[in-house]
Amino acid sequence: MSAQSSATAVAGAVPEVHDKSALRRVLTSAALGQFVEWYDFVVYAYSAAIIAKLFFPNSDPTAALLSTFAVYAVGFVMRPLGGFIFGSLGDRIGRRRVLSFVILMMGAATIAIGLLPTYAQVGILAPILLVVCRLVQGLSAAGETVGSNAFVAEHAPGERRGLYVAFTYSFANLPPIAAALLVLLLTNVLTGDAYASWGWRIPFLIGGPLALVGLYIRRQVDESPAFKATQAAKRVAATPISDAVRDQKKAMGFSFALAAFSSLGFYTLAGYFVSYLIATVRLDSNSALISNSVALFVAFLAMIAGGALSDRFGRKPILLIGLAINAAVCIPAYLLAAQGSLVTAIAGQSLLAIGCGLFWGPVGIALLELFPTRTRFSAAAISYNLAYTIFGGTAPFLGTWLILQSGSKIAPAIYMAVVSAVVFLVVLMIPETYKKSLVHAEDIGG
Repeated sequence: MSAQSSATAVAGAVPEVHDKSALRRVLTSAALGQFVEWYDFVVYAYSAAIIAKLFFPNSDPTAALLSTFAVYAVGFVMRPLGGFIFGSLGDRIGRRRVLSFVILMMGAATIAIGLLPTYAQVGILAPILLVVCRLVQGLSAAGETVGSNAFVAEHAPGERRGLYVAFTYSFANLPPIAAALLVLLLTNVLTGDAYASWGWRIPFLIGGPLALVGLYIRRQVDESPAFKATQAAKRVAATPISDAVRDQKKAMGFSFALAAFSSLGFYTLAGYFVSYLIATVRLDSNSALISNSVALFVAFLAMIAGGALSDRFGRKPILLIGLAINAAVCIPAYLLAAQGSLVTAIAGQSLLAIGCGLFWGPVGIALLELFPTRTRFSAAAISYNLAYTIFGGTAPFLGTWLILQSGSKIAPAIYMAVVSAVVFLVVLMIPETYKKSLVHAEDIGG
């Protein structure tokens, strides 16, 4: 069979999910999985202030906060390794089994943080155990986003892949809202001593039961049709990482660039901005948490819109619009947020949320469509997680450090504007993929 005839046959190689209830289960499992994984991961950032006091008490406040964000970044160190491990497993044994395992890992690590002894109780062992838990969380997170998005994309009808992936992926914006509001509730209901003694542990302990619910839902769905078609054709890659590195280096470079801005935007908005408002702008913690929650909900809506628009107009135009908006507004957004009121904090962060959300909408499906099914999980997970380590994991630490070194409240915004512009130039070179089948010719023997 020629490559051309194989490509023509591809569309018929993958059975569509006609059962609406089955598709709903897939979407529910993915959305819930995204929520649980990212609730567990980001709740650390919203507890940064109390963790700094309890685990790094001998430092001055700024140094303690930097130490806390350094441990936050440690969670990302494991992500490239997790991308290698879970990407390879996902391409060899299937998406569903890997996704069930990673959500269990994340839940266990999050409960462990909630049970950790503090520095006052066990000394230096406390921050060491905290680092270990963050490493396990990072390993787990490496398999979640790419795996979950691939699972949805490979089940979804071709004309709605962008919308469905964006919808489930957008649930990654809701955990920061839930974590922020829960921390806000606890800090207002409990006395300062009670919160420092045991109240801070509650958000982490909730992560365990949530993970079990997510695991149950995930076990109720079938493996993706695209993976099954590749299995049926006996084209499952025995060495997907080697195959991806050998055959898809350029596509992996594009995926890295897309994930670079995606991660910087997400962890700036969801992992750094609350601390920025409190420590740099001197906004009260209630206003910082409320304003950040509003902005993340704006991003949630913009993300779904971006995914839907990409099904109609293509991935590239929407990605480029999102990047252009962000490059134009990120400095004004920081200046506005730095005015020090609840209203300006909401307005400034919402400007960022619109540009980022429009970009996040199509990015989840765009980077998956670059790869064939037989190496999709590996190629996307490795490039995606490497970018998340470099740009996402360092976002809170680098934002704090840039302000400390420059004395300028908008230093992180300048950094984000530069990254936006560079990624914009890269996206211009990426091929349009929105009408391409997810099962490529090489997946069925062409």
